[in-house]
Amino acid sequence: MQRKPYLELEAVETWLGPRAVFRDLTLQLNLGEHTVVLGANGAGKSALIKLLSRELYPVVKPGSALRIFGESRVNLWDLRQRMGLVSTDLQANHRPDSPGLDVVLSGHFGSMGLGRPQQPNLKQRQSAKALLQELGLDALAERPFGQCSDGQRRRLLLARAMVHDPELLVLDEPTNGLDVKARHQLLGNLRSLVRHGTTLLLVTHQVEAVIPEISRAVFLKDGAIRADGPSDALLQSAPLSALFETPLEVVERGGWRQLLPAGQHPTQS
Repeated sequence: MQRKPYLELEAVETWLGPRAVFRDLTLQLNLGEHTVVLGANGAGKSALIKLLSRELYPVVKPGSALRIFGESRVNLWDLRQRMGLVSTDLQANHRPDSPGLDVVLSGHFGSMGLGRPQQPNLKQRQSAKALLQELGLDALAERPFGQCSDGQRRRLLLARAMVHDPELLVLDEPTNGLDVKARHQLLGNLRSLVRHGTTLLLVTHQVEAVIPEISRAVFLKDGAIRADGPSDALLQSAPLSALFETPLEVVERGGWRQLLPAGQHPTQS
């Protein structure tokens, strides 16, 4: 069955200030196909997300194209309804005095908290409360965002991204800075959302954050695609060692993977 693309890049050139991030990037990402974009810091991962969210624009030139959900001209309001985003930038910029419920409700308006122009209706409030309960966050409904732990804030932003039931969920380094419990809670929430039909795009440098449901891996290095294929084939010792330019060994159990320095094994009990 042919999949419907949500992102199509053809020979895209993109600059951040004086630096070229991409010079000739071609990539297609599809709905219904859970994908991880993996690469070291500085590979261009965040820039790829900014192209998708329309925070960054490519150079206009012959033979180059960017389409989002099949359209070269994108209505930002429509895009926000079809795509949910969780990023460290969003966490850093969110109003610290916003109660947890308001953080989630702000996803309906693309705002940082709720102000006078943003007045959610009863149905929106009820669905936001139900989502908080589903994700185990109902105790945070009245807690100010700035008083939540990093893990709680990341999961509130996940609820914010999902409040309007988007087709696509995009996560930029979602487990950065989280302790073991918070990381496991967040990854458990992601697995639940994927099982309910949400397409997942995970952008990270952490193999440990790749949930078992992800079937495709794209390796990004120095602004170029270095590999693209089934995650079972690419998330192995040799390909990952080449990507990160260091000898690595993958330990796998139950669909989860952990990276170790090559030649070192965990103690067997």
